[in-house]
Amino acid sequence: MATDKNKGVKLATATFHDKDRLITDSNAELGWASDAMAEMLRRLDLRYIALTPGASYRGLHDSMVNYLGNRDPQMLVCLHEEHAVAIAQGYAKVTEKPMGVALHSNVGLMHATMAIFNAWCGRAPVFMLGATGPGDAEERRPWIDWIHTSKDQGALIRHYTKWDDEPRSVGATLEAMMRAHQIAATEPRGPTYVCLDVALQESKLDGPVTFPDVERHKPGRPPAPSAEAVEEAARMLVAAKKPMILMGRVSRSQADWDARIELAEALGALVLTDMKTAAAFPTEHPLHAFEPRFRPSPATTAATKEADVVLSLDWMDLKGHFAQTLGKGVPVASKVIHVSLDEFLHNGWNMDYFGLPAVDLKILSSPNEIIRPLTEAVRRLRGTTDKAAPKWPVRNAPALPKPRAEGMMGLKDLALVVRDFTESREVTMAGFSLGWPSDTVNFKGPLDYVGFDGGGGVGSGPANAIGSALALKDSGRLCVAVVGDGDFSMGGNALWTAAHMGIPVLIVIANNRVYYNDVAHQERMAVQRGRPVENKFVGQEMCDPPVDLVGLARAQGVAGEGPLETSGELAAALLRGEAMVRSGKPYVIDARVDVGAPGESNRGHTSGRRD
Repeated sequence: MATDKNKGVKLATATFHDKDRLITDSNAELGWASDAMAEMLRRLDLRYIALTPGASYRGLHDSMVNYLGNRDPQMLVCLHEEHAVAIAQGYAKVTEKPMGVALHSNVGLMHATMAIFNAWCGRAPVFMLGATGPGDAEERRPWIDWIHTSKDQGALIRHYTKWDDEPRSVGATLEAMMRAHQIAATEPRGPTYVCLDVALQESKLDGPVTFPDVERHKPGRPPAPSAEAVEEAARMLVAAKKPMILMGRVSRSQADWDARIELAEALGALVLTDMKTAAAFPTEHPLHAFEPRFRPSPATTAATKEADVVLSLDWMDLKGHFAQTLGKGVPVASKVIHVSLDEFLHNGWNMDYFGLPAVDLKILSSPNEIIRPLTEAVRRLRGTTDKAAPKWPVRNAPALPKPRAEGMMGLKDLALVVRDFTESREVTMAGFSLGWPSDTVNFKGPLDYVGFDGGGGVGSGPANAIGSALALKDSGRLCVAVVGDGDFSMGGNALWTAAHMGIPVLIVIANNRVYYNDVAHQERMAVQRGRPVENKFVGQEMCDPPVDLVGLARAQGVAGEGPLETSGELAAALLRGEAMVRSGKPYVIDARVDVGAPGESNRGHTSGRRD
């Protein structure tokens, strides 16, 4: 669409929730530096920007309201900066595209750091704008501008972002915003940060502004493998007697999902997936022989020992998988093909690069780019497009038990009820509590499950779910998350944003009133040291008094029910929750669970996420 250089580009968008409309329409022309920054946000096609308001970007805030009209992007007001970033991460899990975030000064950035770390470890593209007090000391207000002004503010998060900048002119700022968006959206994806000077934002433009051409600064195509690498991989896999595919971090595209099935069937290969990453392959496909796990099961351990060629598609912690299945320090006998771009993000500060795996063919490519040419090469070498006979015993999904009807639910009972609920509906699971019984899942498509939070930071679950639900709004899919009570207690006030903006999400709290993951660690310590195991719950419980979790939700304007204790109560509550979510509102269910700790009917293991 053609437009005058100093006029806003009015892009068509989907219908927004009718909140935060202007009290008085503004017909402001582009005249301030922050107007140009807001215009750049629109040109980047950012539909939303999550934020907690702050004076350090008051100029930009005014421009988003009175120049853009709070549309394209629309502001999502949050009660905590951590929630703003976590919502953007949840959005990216579904769309694989950046969403905007604005963070106030050094203090807002410090609030957001855990969520930024989660997004980094989750390889989620998040476009973040920050701000600092005037760089020129003569322009700082007494006291507050001094404590909210920092040198090199991006240094706070540089170890776990892809790129950051602190530009000092309008032209440099527009280019930095363009670059930050481009880098965040380029595989391997991750968060980026641009820090805006408050004085620059509030300065008048002294002439026409030249904006970067978005069409000429799009993210590059993901790196593809060489023809030689594809051919070598195909030869190894076709010759294999027991080929195995480890489906790791791959795309949410339905076409890519179908292509992964075609590759596995062309090889007759056994497929493994991981609950830490999003749905990658149909979990009840005959070649998906075992349920996805957080850690290898005895069955996956045995299969890994039998495999003679392993194709790793950006599998998270490949060396760790072999150490857990073969034994620490045991050489890997199988030939290993590892397809990943992840090493381009490794910087040495955090150990999320994991151990260095021994591989026979290392291919620096996006896993999504190798699937189709590899399938073609496999079919050519086999001389047929027919499916290969399975080279492993195929899976016959075992019949699942019924949840127990009497007494307090265990986590398995809760999982069975959720499984029954999701079977006949298009549901996106935006998260599961730690320890989820993965034999109950049935992922049929790439949006059935969008993965773990990445960094294991407690409190991200509710906001991640809200972000995913925002991305799925009006899609017809029901967004559901099961979070632990510790996770919800830390992050439940993110629900205010969902209530305010009408973001439909169903959150089930697996509530055992204790940080049980840490209980397990205390039990291990007691056994090792010959101390009383009975003391393992001390300093862990949230039950005297119990936290009113639904009360926390209601305080944010979100309806809910519970605590519920039986499977039948939960099944009925899910139907009521679905009706509420289908009407466009969030809903919370407090489901108490028990794993039968001796003498402790209220003690289970879903709250903690620290491993």
